[in-house]
Amino acid sequence: MERESTEAGPIAAVVFDVGGVLIDWDPRHLYRKIFTSDHRMELFLGEICTPEWHAQHDLGVAFDASVRALVERHPGWADEIRAWGERFEEMWSGPVPGSVEVLAALRESDHRVPLYAATNWGSDTWELATTLFPFLTWFDGALVSARVGLLKPDPRFFDLLVQRFDLDPPSSLYIDDNAGNIDAASRRGFVVCRFTGAAVLARRLEAMGLLPEARASGGTRGRTPHRTYPRPG
Repeated sequence: MERESTEAGPIAAVVFDVGGVLIDWDPRHLYRKIFTSDHRMELFLGEICTPEWHAQHDLGVAFDASVRALVERHPGWADEIRAWGERFEEMWSGPVPGSVEVLAALRESDHRVPLYAATNWGSDTWELATTLFPFLTWFDGALVSARVGLLKPDPRFFDLLVQRFDLDPPSSLYIDDNAGNIDAASRRGFVVCRFTGAAVLARRLEAMGLLPEARASGGTRGRTPHRTYPRPG
């Protein structure tokens, strides 16, 4: 359960999840271009390039090795599997509407506090993401799962987050769209905010005194049907 800001006192740092909060990542953005049948696409994502298979990339495994091994097990899907590594950037549709504006407002605020990213993300694709989305360089620091060998919601990830950036959890706000990650952060003592849209987030930040006024566009973000494949956190 979210801890209200009135219980936590002044916020001294803000931590953002990336996938689903700042960047819209979904393999369907790519595979809808490849498959003519949604049923066949969902079969592929549910049984071939599964969330469990992709999780190894967020722990640092390179596409070359994982794709080669998967093609050997499923040669009939070889082209589709290879597309995962060759066209990965097409799984990013762009920034989540309004979120970058909220991040910019925090960065430019007279009440500016340190800003950090904490994300489940592959090492190579993080470098690509920072090139395509320069706002990822605005953070004072980033904890990337592939670089530390830990995935959210592992409690050790949040322990390392606290240690790496010398955070005081009761005075640090953690923002994520994933309920499991929010629960893990809350148990570690963070003040938490479940992301449902940029406008809602801006109002929460305004109420906490971190923004002078809500400056977000795009409204509450809608959910894509059948979004069962987890995005980088």
